Amino acid sequence: MALNYMALAVPLFLLLIGIEYWVSKRLGRQLFNFNSSIANMNVGVLERLIDMFTAGSFFFFYDYIQKTYGLFEIRPTLLVWIALILATDFVWYWYHRAGHKINLFWGFHVVHHTSEEFNYTAGTRITIFQAVVRTAFWSVLPLIGFPAPMITTMLIVHGLYPFFTHTQLIGKLGILEYILVTPSHHRVHHASNDAYLDKNFGDMFIIWDKLFGTFAAEKEQPVFGLTKQLDSYSFLWQHFHFLVEIWYSAQQQKGIADKLKVIFGSPADFDPAVRRIVERRFLSKNKVRVRSQKFRRYVLVQFTVTVIALFFLLLFEHQEETFLQVMVALVIFITLINCGAILEQRRWVFYLEFCRGALIFIAAYHYFPHPTLLFLIWAVLIGGVLYFSTLQKQYLQTIYGRQG
Repeated sequence: MALNYMALAVPLFLLLIGIEYWVSKRLGRQLFNFNSSIANMNVGVLERLIDMFTAGSFFFFYDYIQKTYGLFEIRPTLLVWIALILATDFVWYWYHRAGHKINLFWGFHVVHHTSEEFNYTAGTRITIFQAVVRTAFWSVLPLIGFPAPMITTMLIVHGLYPFFTHTQLIGKLGILEYILVTPSHHRVHHASNDAYLDKNFGDMFIIWDKLFGTFAAEKEQPVFGLTKQLDSYSFLWQHFHFLVEIWYSAQQQKGIADKLKVIFGSPADFDPAVRRIVERRFLSKNKVRVRSQKFRRYVLVQFTVTVIALFFLLLFEHQEETFLQVMVALVIFITLINCGAILEQRRWVFYLEFCRGALIFIAAYHYFPHPTLLFLIWAVLIGGVLYFSTLQKQYLQTIYGRQG
């Protein structure tokens, strides 16, 4: 049986997050916030989920470029591997710098910086949008002649390393501070302090920042998050808020040149007042007023089940049929939206339960097309429509408790 052992990264990361949480508690340091940590890991779950469907396309993209347009035919040797890791990090540096200097790219990358806490959960905040943009930058590697198997292997290593730099528990690391990107360097990068803005773009090596004048050492205490905090745990809004802001700002411009200036201009010049406008227009303020935090238990249960489902989906990826993969992926996706909405105490989470239930029933009937099951599905559907208001009220009271 061919198993996808890359799935083991899921429990490994969770174990490391658990260890960091335990150590922080032993040291008396409050480094974790429940809502923020769940929101962080939800982003990482979606990235792992979508990666299952897209990773192969990235490989074939690199392979096509190398075989069709590669300038050299490069063979793997020790020196070539060293050259590749340096080249990979060098290209990353410029991609990362562009991600902070160009509004459109910042719209894809900002998700990684939304968290106001800095720990290993923040290291999981990677989106598929970033993967697509990075692939465009990294396409220079197969163009030079590096073969696709080497590139994808290196990208796995290059993707694992930065996870370990997202922590406040590790101080400065002596001589390594001059060569590698350390947790101290990356704390600076994630900080919103004026002295730290747009600094330390390297992913593995800090040498590029020192060469190109974007290095800053950690001196004052970092304040993590955005210069104007998002103040939302909504899964969808965290992904799309800045893209919506760009769209709205571009709509206000009359000429093509001014619209392009908004899209490809600098985040430093972007009007911060736009966020308040788009939040009023697109982000519902209809929340349930609650006196308890009991909804957290439901979110934790959903997240636990989601991670377990993701692990087995990835582990048995090569044995599952496409229909099952798609249905499980859709259920996970809706659950992630559901968790974010519950963290925001939204009323409309009840509709997501209907969507999730419908997907489960469809999958069940696909594998067990028995008339009894079809009758049960219709009975549940009719009952849900007839007693919708009562069910919604009971559901909201169950997850949120007594409303204030």
